[in-house]
Amino acid sequence: MKLTVTTFVSVDGVMQGPGAPDEDRSGGFQRGGWLAPLADDETGQFMHATFQRVDAFLLGRRTYDIFAGYWPRVLDPDDPIASQLNALPKYVPSTTLTDPEWSGTTVLTGDVAGAIRDLKSQQGRELQVHGSATLVRFLLDNDLVDELNLLTFPVIVGQGMRLFADRGVDLELELAECRSTPKGVTIQTYRTAGRPEYGTVGE
Repeated sequence: MKLTVTTFVSVDGVMQGPGAPDEDRSGGFQRGGWLAPLADDETGQFMHATFQRVDAFLLGRRTYDIFAGYWPRVLDPDDPIASQLNALPKYVPSTTLTDPEWSGTTVLTGDVAGAIRDLKSQQGRELQVHGSATLVRFLLDNDLVDELNLLTFPVIVGQGMRLFADRGVDLELELAECRSTPKGVTIQTYRTAGRPEYGTVGE
């Protein structure tokens, strides 16, 4: 399976609590819900199409808890996101989650990078990561990401967890697709392309 990351970020790189004021207040975050006024039909269509390519989910613990508190209650079989999240396998790297109640959940412990490589070696289309900032950093550091869908919303949040750490692995990206929506959301799909080269402009 191809490991893909899909995440919402602000122009200043914040990805915490995009959906609602109380979605994620960790670290004293007070500006949740910044995505809602800027979401439009084209953004929704992209997300629906993304969820049609998934065969399994890989979620960070915090994102898993947020999803598990909401999506199991969405029982509409025609909901393209709920139907996939509730039916397909979900994998969560965690040392504290021991008895998950959401059906189809497997907790990954021990050699997490190795376990994820094993998942990627299985037949299928996409092993999808949504949100999950800490997990995404781990995946990038271990060269496990194949494709990155970055949905950038035209807002500066000014606080909160950012997608990329101040210090981390360097990585070249190949732009595979780029579009913008009527409300100014830019949707960029990147493929990872190894380590970048460095040089001097004009040489």
